[in-house]
Amino acid sequence: MTYISTACPTAPRRPTLLADLITRFAVARQRRALVALDDSALQDIGLTRRDATTEGKRRFWDAPDSWRC
Repeated sequence: MTYISTACPTAPRRPTLLADLITRFAVARQRRALVALDDSALQDIGLTRRDATTEGKRRFWDAPDSWRC
């Protein structure tokens, strides 16, 4: 019989506090950059000024799990 003593490499790892903070501040930086885009750049990515402003007003901790590393 074989025993596995290590954790599953495909299991999601819980981020450290530092990694989580870095990710959250990156989200805030990206949202500020989105708001700073001009209307033609927003049109290129399929967003309106209202969409960008709404996203930019969200708090840095309000990010989907899929955005996290």
